[in-house]
Amino acid sequence: MLIDCPPSLNMLTVNALTASDSVLIPLQCEFYALEGLSALLDTVEQIKQNVNPDLAIAGILRTMYDKRTSLTREVDKQLRDYFGDMLLKTTIPRNVKVAEAPSHGLPVTQYARFSRGSQAYRVLAKEMIRRLAL
Repeated sequence: MLIDCPPSLNMLTVNALTASDSVLIPLQCEFYALEGLSALLDTVEQIKQNVNPDLAIAGILRTMYDKRTSLTREVDKQLRDYFGDMLLKTTIPRNVKVAEAPSHGLPVTQYARFSRGSQAYRVLAKEMIRRLAL
C-alpha cells in the first residue's frame, strides 16, 4: 500500500511514517528541497527511535529533473555524493503532462500514457519492485 503525504511534516505525515515499513522520498531538483530533505530525515530518525524501529528509507527519487539546467546538475551531484545507494536510478523529468494530469483527475499514466513523465513512472514502479523484492 502506498500512502501519499503532503510535502510538509504535519501529523498526517508522522502518522503515515509510524504505520509504514518504508518511505520513498520524492525530491525536486531545487536548492530549497535539500533543506526540507534534512528535516524529513531527522523526522524519520526520530520515528525510528521512538515508535517504528523497522522504518526504512526505500529510496530518494529525483523529480522535476532537467539535466539541461546547472541547478539540477548541482543538486544531483550533491545527492549522489551524500546519499549514494539511497538515490534511485530513476528520475522523473520536468514534464508538462505530469503537471497537467491532476487537473484532469487522472494519473499521468492514463492522462498521457506515452509521455516521458508517464514512462518514467513506469520505470520507477519496476525499480521499486526490484528494490523492495516484491
